[in-house]
Amino acid sequence: MLSSAPARECWRVFVLSTVIRQSPAKVNLLLNILRKREDGFHELESVMQPVQLCDRLEAAKATAGITLTCSNAALPVDETNLVHKAAAAFLSAADIKGGIKIHLEKTIPLAAGLGGGSGNAAHTLGALNELFDLPLSSARLQELAAALGSDVPFFLQSQPALAYGRGELIQPLAPFPALCGAHILLIHPGFGISTAWAYQSLSSFPTALHGRGGRAQQLIESLRGSDLAAAGRYFYNSLEAPALPKHPLLALYQGFLSASGAPAVLMSGSGSTTFAITPTRESAERLRERFQSKFGPTAWTAVAAL
Repeated sequence: MLSSAPARECWRVFVLSTVIRQSPAKVNLLLNILRKREDGFHELESVMQPVQLCDRLEAAKATAGITLTCSNAALPVDETNLVHKAAAAFLSAADIKGGIKIHLEKTIPLAAGLGGGSGNAAHTLGALNELFDLPLSSARLQELAAALGSDVPFFLQSQPALAYGRGELIQPLAPFPALCGAHILLIHPGFGISTAWAYQSLSSFPTALHGRGGRAQQLIESLRGSDLAAAGRYFYNSLEAPALPKHPLLALYQGFLSASGAPAVLMSGSGSTTFAITPTRESAERLRERFQSKFGPTAWTAVAAL
């Protein structure tokens, strides 16, 4: 005879001890500066696109303090690092007394205009919120992200987006049909461009400092169609005005990529990365081969999905 004893309920408690996040890059398909504000920031509109080129971030609980390590020895790991700042801001906002250990595996080049540091900071906030069982709301994370930097809030979500204000206000957008299946060739020349210098230098380029409003919406509408080449005509970056004369190599890169048939070519953010978008991975790889044949292998290059 079968026993009629009540079945036992087994409870298991899982304590999350480590969180791993992929931290993707971004490019600005458009960066249109509208004016300099009284607070010193610049009013702008930007169309931002995630790029599937990722750093890897691993966060774990520790007894006390913030310990940051990185695979790239050129990146400081002290309190000046955005990841360290993000961790400190999170621990303070969540009133957590324990510590954090974070290791960062870098793939995205430094000072490249690809949002590597900003993305790392955003994913630090998200990883720590997950690690400590979601003590902060999405709205609070947005506040912390905006305080860390203008690009950081974009990386709290995974869609293309319209950014406005000083860049911290984000309106997520549906994936663009014109970019369906498209791939991007990224080219970093081996030197960076200071974001502060680029914005300060706009004072010598009044047309770039006072851009025509509405460019972002024009590009978005074009990207909602299926013609990448037509959309490429609306790609625009105000910061090219100071950057390209100072670094003519970037202008040479752009001229070559356009002459080679790339339907969309631009500098991302404050640079120094130049990118070209092509319809397929194969066409992006062929373009990279032609670029390296022309300019040699010294520049860092990568092909990635959008």
